[in-house]
Formats: sequence, C-alpha cells, structure tokens
Amino acid sequence: MTFGEQPAYLRVASDLRQKIVNGSLPPHTRLPSQARIREEYGVSDTVALEARKVLMAEGLVEGRSGSGTYVRERPVPRPIARSGYRPPSGANPFRQEQAADGARGTWESSSEQETASVEIAARLGVAAGARVMRTRYVFRDGGEAMMLSTSWEPLEVTGRTPVMLPEEGPLGGCGVVERMAAIDVVVDNVSEEVGARPGLAEELLLLGGVPGHVVMVVARTYFASGRAVETADIVVPADRFRIAYRLPVK
Repeated sequence: MTFGEQPAYLRVASDLRQKIVNGSLPPHTRLPSQARIREEYGVSDTVALEARKVLMAEGLVEGRSGSGTYVRERPVPRPIARSGYRPPSGANPFRQEQAADGARGTWESSSEQETASVEIAARLGVAAGARVMRTRYVFRDGGEAMMLSTSWEPLEVTGRTPVMLPEEGPLGGCGVVERMAAIDVVVDNVSEEVGARPGLAEELLLLGGVPGHVVMVVARTYFASGRAVETADIVVPADRFRIAYRLPVK
C-alpha cells in the first residue's frame, strides 16, 4: 500500500458515510447488506463487514435485532454555554453548569462521603484516602437528560460546616462560589480541561445513548488562593451537544 492510500474498508466506509451525510441514505433507511456492499464495491466479505463496523462505531448506523442495520437519526447539536466561574448571586448548580440564556433546567442529585482516589486526591491536592464529599448530578432540559456531573469536595474544607452537603442546608442548591463564600472561602480561579472518550455504560444509560457513543468530559476544579476546594467531571453526549465558552476579555 502506497503512502496516503486508505485500506479498502475505509474507502467503502467513507463512500457510505458521504451518502448518509448528503441524504442519499436518509435516517431510518436500511444500510445495504453485506452481500450488496461486496457486489457494489467489488470487495470481500471481510472488507464489507469492517466497513459496516466503522459506521457503527461512528454512531452513524445502528443494528436492529433480526432486522438489519439502519441509518440513525442525526441530531442537530445544541450548545451548552459556559462563561467562567462567577455565576449570578444565588445561581443554582444547573445555572452554574449551563450558562446559556433561557436555560430552565432541573436536576437530581445524591451526596455521600467517600475516600479520595489517587486521581481525585491529586486534583484536590489532598492525601490519597482523605475524606471527600461526592455528589452526583443528572441535569435535564425539558425532561431530557443532557449532562451528568460528579463533584468532590475535601471535607477538611467543608466538613462540619453548613455547606458540607451541597444540596442541603441554608445554601443547598446554590453554586460552589456562593457556598464557599458562606464559610469565608473566596473562590478566585477555575480551571477546565475538555476531552472526549467513549461513554461508560452507566453514563449512556442515563443520557439515552447507545454503546460506542462518544461523550465530552470537562474536568473542572475551583481554587481559593491556590487551594483546590472542589473538582468535578462534567459529562455531555457529544452527538447532541457542543460546549461553547463565553470568556471575559481582561
């Protein structure tokens, strides 16, 4: 194979992908059978099978038991806007995570104490095994699950304070910045790293995805005078949403 030449299965997958994108194979249309692909493109059964696997891995088609492989509906991605760490006074977790104008979402949450893993301890700057409060969220917009978030707060900062439980007490449901301010911890910086990976089975079950779907992950950490006071992983289905940043120019 010469430099730059694609393997046969990728050439076949590319042609089928183009037909899906330009509408020649519209949503809910049955993908040509393995035998049809073999005949139309003059390739082996193995190449035809691998081409179908590529399209399935990309989320363009889905298998239906006993029926065949069909083109999936392609949603138009919607923005999830993020605008820095200073939300309006009284901002709730949904407004803090989703800064888009007009967002009127709801969320479910649960909190429990646990020991920090090596990764979370490193992000928080505490010893591995230190006690943290873990809170899991499912954010919904119009009833549709659009985002998951798991946050960790070091109990050496929030333990035995009114804000130890993010969703309970006098500031339950407020954002991290306001909650920390209530215990004289001034959040002055935030870092966010955005990456992508295949969604975990339990994540896709909550988000309504199928195995193989890709999710975007925002690893966010709030700091007060250089000390991490909260870190979180925010998970968003990549096929339905885009993360859009609105950052102030200083």
